[in-house]
Amino acid sequence: MEIPKMSKHPKLITEPTMKKNKKMKLESLTSLNNLDDGCLMHILSFLSPIPDRYNTALVCHRWRYLACHPRLWLRVDPFVKDLSLPGVFHDIESAVSAARPGDTVLIGAGGNHLVSNIQIKKPICLIGGGEIPDETTLVCSRGSDSALELLSTCKLANLTVKAELGCCLLHRSGRLTIDGCVLQCETNPLDHLSCPIVSTAGGDEKDILSHVEVKETIVEKIKGNSVTVLQTRIEGGAKAVATSGDLVLQRVRVMYSKAYLYFWFDVDHE
Repeated sequence: MEIPKMSKHPKLITEPTMKKNKKMKLESLTSLNNLDDGCLMHILSFLSPIPDRYNTALVCHRWRYLACHPRLWLRVDPFVKDLSLPGVFHDIESAVSAARPGDTVLIGAGGNHLVSNIQIKKPICLIGGGEIPDETTLVCSRGSDSALELLSTCKLANLTVKAELGCCLLHRSGRLTIDGCVLQCETNPLDHLSCPIVSTAGGDEKDILSHVEVKETIVEKIKGNSVTVLQTRIEGGAKAVATSGDLVLQRVRVMYSKAYLYFWFDVDHE
């Protein structure tokens, strides 16, 4: 019985196929960098500002330019001399006023930022520019009701907010997220007059977005009233949170460290 000879054609077909597959893999790895600046910046805009979009700035010079572009960030820097730079402001109130719904305001580290009853009526994100929240401090002067008055869905991250009297954050409406912050109130002798977080949000929701243009796709995400606190130090004051509306404190978790207490909790409808 004759044994059929092995054909050499599979080898001839396999080698070009392997080269083609290798070439396709290389092209797929570099395809993201082949996009123009506008497309790549649009993709970066979907990343969470901290830490994802912040980390993309470490990839290369081009990605740093796009990730830090004024279209994606507004920057507060009290030490900047050239105010003609786009998206750069001396104080937080000016940056909040210029922000569009969905913008992120990066507050520069170092020194104290004076704030007093700043109303935020559009969904934005305020983020401290330091490595830890203690490096970016918002100080509310004595006699002010609050440092920030929040009337829309907002996120605060990596910030320290200090209040001598009154409260650090006054939540009127919207979904407020406090992530990795430090809230400090007067400890003695007037701690009964101060409270880190005060929520007056009620059940009757007003159209808080009637005065600003917001895409319909994000309206559902920012609808409703609640406060979510994540890994936040709360120091001083009569109590961590005071509510006078329809929201109640829920799902409290506390972690003890050597020097501080870190809180996780929600203020939501029962």
